[in-house]
Amino acid sequence: MAEKTRYSDEELEEFRSIINEKLATARQDYNQMMRSLMNADGNDVDDTSPTYKILEEGSATQTKEELILQSSRLQKFIQGLEAALVRIENKTYGIDRITGELIPKERLRVVPHATLSVQSKMAGKK
Repeated sequence: MAEKTRYSDEELEEFRSIINEKLATARQDYNQMMRSLMNADGNDVDDTSPTYKILEEGSATQTKEELILQSSRLQKFIQGLEAALVRIENKTYGIDRITGELIPKERLRVVPHATLSVQSKMAGKK
């Protein structure tokens, strides 16, 4: 029996469903972060006394920096998921970009935007 070189259309649809679910959640989280960064919810320190305002501004700056970092990672995650959807359309999804072999389903279910098997990823870190 020949070794499988790509996932079947049914398997690709299963992965598409997983990706779309994660993508919807990630986009929702990203939009929420952007609203927080732009103070769209109106939680500011305008009505507090000057002493507390200074403390609040320092805390707010740190929180904004953390949100910017998280939103940047989330944006990269969204781009990875969108790229995975393109690979599904091209029927190249789940193929290790180094070895050309199939990435195990278990890995793709957990990390649906993966382009490397665990072995390839570890080999690249040596």
